[in-house]
Amino acid sequence: MSDGALAALEREVVSCRACPRLVAWRELVAREKRAAFADEEYWGRPIPGFGDPAARLLILGLAPAAHGANRTGRVFTGDRSGDFLFAALHRAGFANQPTSVHAGDGLMLHGAWITAAVRCAPPANKPTPAERDTCLPFALRELELLENVRVILCLGGFAWAAGLRLLAELGVQLQRPRPRFGHGVQWHPQPPAPILLGCFHPSQQNTFTGRLTAQMIDELLVHTRELIG
Repeated sequence: MSDGALAALEREVVSCRACPRLVAWRELVAREKRAAFADEEYWGRPIPGFGDPAARLLILGLAPAAHGANRTGRVFTGDRSGDFLFAALHRAGFANQPTSVHAGDGLMLHGAWITAAVRCAPPANKPTPAERDTCLPFALRELELLENVRVILCLGGFAWAAGLRLLAELGVQLQRPRPRFGHGVQWHPQPPAPILLGCFHPSQQNTFTGRLTAQMIDELLVHTRELIG
């Protein structure tokens, strides 16, 4: 794998206009903006993956936040979900700093790569099945280029379903019934396919209500360290 191949994939992701509904929404949000960010220029394009090309951990999210990554241009950057996630990654040694504010803030990942099943901010944070299927080949190509990945950490049920589809595309035989999502649930397909590991999504709804706590994600990332070796 070469950094050039990942860079070429990033350019392809950023220029994608395959889903008319998503294109219209992400660009509308970028024009109208949130009042708190009225003076900022929004990214308003698809969001590429980000991290360490030698990653053994692939973190798979749902889609960019309208005023988070769709504003800043980097996955899980500029919103409360990202605040929670990167603080945890820093505590676990996967990130060099606990904050993710904007694309030029100096954040680097160590042994991890973060991406999303859908690359454009969707209305109501709900992509359609067709939009998911159109976008998923980008994640598949990332996974093929990130040759060292041993664990896919799926943030939420949507990402878990996408992770199963990724493995199926790689030729993994999925068991019946398919493994169900849950926090801490793991599925070990036949090696060398990566392990799927479930984590509740670090959304405000989950973190504010205590469904996902700092202790829960810390313990899961410690276990992730054990799995990746």
